[in-house]
Amino acid sequence: MKKIYLLGILATIMLVGCSSASTDTSAAESKLTDETSIAGTDANTTFTVGFDKDFPPMGFVGDDGEFTGFDLDLAAEVAKRLGKKIKYQPIAWDAKDMELTSGNIDCIWNGFSTKNREDKYTWTKPYMKNDQVFVVRSDSDINSFEDLAGKTVEVQMDSSAEAVLKENTELSGTFGKLQTVADFNTGFMDLEMGGVDALAMNSVVANYQITKRGGEGFKVLDKPVSSEEYAVGFKLGNTMLRDEVQMALEEMKADGTLKSISEKWFGKDVTTLE
Repeated sequence: MKKIYLLGILATIMLVGCSSASTDTSAAESKLTDETSIAGTDANTTFTVGFDKDFPPMGFVGDDGEFTGFDLDLAAEVAKRLGKKIKYQPIAWDAKDMELTSGNIDCIWNGFSTKNREDKYTWTKPYMKNDQVFVVRSDSDINSFEDLAGKTVEVQMDSSAEAVLKENTELSGTFGKLQTVADFNTGFMDLEMGGVDALAMNSVVANYQITKRGGEGFKVLDKPVSSEEYAVGFKLGNTMLRDEVQMALEEMKADGTLKSISEKWFGKDVTTLE
């Protein structure tokens, strides 16, 4: 009798244990399902924009410590029209492809040139034109491409200007040195201190930087290195989100919002979307 009684107790304990484990497993599975659901919902309701936070006036950190800029204002308005929450995600510019491929960002929107990248991303229609130019100190004797011979020229790593100069070896081959820098804020400091002789960069950012510095101390060479267009870049094949953003941009063009944001940052409408 005692043996039967003990076996009964052990059986009961084992049933309770199995029931508890089953309950725990079900709870964990339920939690995982809930978390996956939440993550999916977040992905569907958030528009995450990758940008270089040291690239004024397109995207940068304002005096109040908040992210701001022409492109970021455009992106925020697009997100609003799509019924999504905007998320600004600063990225290292030379890691932009990894950020996009991994899904950490939905798009690259930050003075992003289509030049030499036409087949690498899924693009919106261009919304702005721009030139690649050389910036030198005002007291410099550099006034033409020929004057750059033997000089040290600096360019942002993995930028359009770098790609253009690497391709134009007839010009860059005359430089004493072509070196890269992480961002143009640092580049301007290098130029101001005499560490480099010239900066190769886009004209929109160059003119903004010079204006912010009082309009003195620097000059832009008259002749551009090349011309390009800005668009929003998505992971190759992501036509669905691209089309949604494109539609929102066209609505902004039609109702004057695109023009209004441009005038806020540049004093005139520099957009080219038709």
